[in-house]
Amino acid sequence: MPLSPSVLRSALQRLRVPSPDAWTVLRRRALFVAGGVCVGLAAVLMAWAADAAQAAFRRALDLSPWLALLLCPAGFALAAWLARGVFPNSQGSGIPQVIAARAIDDPAARHALVSLRVAGGKVVVMVLGLLCGASIGREGPTVQVGAAIMATFGRVSPAHMLGLLLAGAAAGVAAAFNAPLAGIVFAIEELGRAYDSRGSGLVVATIVAAGLTSLAILGDYTYFGTTDARLSLAAGWLAVPLIGVAGGLAGGLFSRAVIAVARGLPGRSGAFVARFPIAFAVLCGLGVALCGLASGGTVYGTGYEEARAILHGESAARIEFAPLKWLATLLSSISGIPGGLFAPSLAVGAGIGAEAALLLPQVPVGALVLIGMVAYLTGVLQAPITAFVIVTEMTQDHAMMIPLMLAALIADAVSKLVCSSGLYHALAEVLVRQAAAPTER
Repeated sequence: MPLSPSVLRSALQRLRVPSPDAWTVLRRRALFVAGGVCVGLAAVLMAWAADAAQAAFRRALDLSPWLALLLCPAGFALAAWLARGVFPNSQGSGIPQVIAARAIDDPAARHALVSLRVAGGKVVVMVLGLLCGASIGREGPTVQVGAAIMATFGRVSPAHMLGLLLAGAAAGVAAAFNAPLAGIVFAIEELGRAYDSRGSGLVVATIVAAGLTSLAILGDYTYFGTTDARLSLAAGWLAVPLIGVAGGLAGGLFSRAVIAVARGLPGRSGAFVARFPIAFAVLCGLGVALCGLASGGTVYGTGYEEARAILHGESAARIEFAPLKWLATLLSSISGIPGGLFAPSLAVGAGIGAEAALLLPQVPVGALVLIGMVAYLTGVLQAPITAFVIVTEMTQDHAMMIPLMLAALIADAVSKLVCSSGLYHALAEVLVRQAAAPTER
């Protein structure tokens, strides 16, 4: 039966012009992709700024290592004052702010955690922290900056705000480490704590856009360089439970201490921290300087170069490196200045793995270092899948996947015995309560 002209015309129009629903889907996808490109650019700029700040601090210490006794306390004081008074909600890692923003229904309270002003302040004060030797990373702040960028795009489509925050934060992880799979896993395991199949494609699109932007500028690279470490089925596997327990214990103690300070210490110590936060930051900065002097300057900054050198056997870690880096990172984290935990945690884990080599000299140091990285990062985050995926992707050493998985499971179990709450979610709960406090009064 031949089609009438009107029916044919109507069919052609449906083929040529997308329906309103199709336009909505296309606009939403374009929103996520455009945001991903911006997150990738921000991640690259933050990496450059962080590297420049660390280089400047090292040049200052070349004049005299004792300058740290002046630079660290003064820098911590200024950074804490800026984070509290000028850029509130920029303190700490940035990941708890994103988790809290996703849990808060009030748009104004949510905006206070992930605004562009907070993101800009986060970058400025994080760079200042690295400029004065703080043991912090840039990856956590990149998560908050990524979420803030996507939240700004979300003003065009407020209905998708939660998905945009999740996508921006995941893209921040992926672009910071050049590890797109780790970004996806982190979004599911830590940021969302649930899998949303409806938004998964948009999250992946954002991560891809951010990753391609980073690759276009920096080129294809592996964060820690490729390794071919292997673990024998004999003595080598003894390292897995040994380092798994050590990493889980050290990571759990770290998280418990950070959470305790965030919730408020009891007695006079808690009253002092609450009443004199800048003075407390000065004391933390002084502690970091002393750790740096005791370690020969290895515990300052992100710890990336030290961890990479240990992993590839370019230098042997001093026996005091891991505990001093642990302490310097703890002091930096509780001081109230912005800074992430990923890179310093990987450095501490590398030191733990290197120290295990003293007990297991027949096992390749590279394998022990990878296990240490996964075990300690899992102990801090209590996110075992994220930990072994991110380390595997940063080194491209897939032969170590099974021992890394096992180490992550052991470390996670041990960490939960020491600290019952996951670090980022416990800190997010504090932020949610603070956001609700004004309305309750």
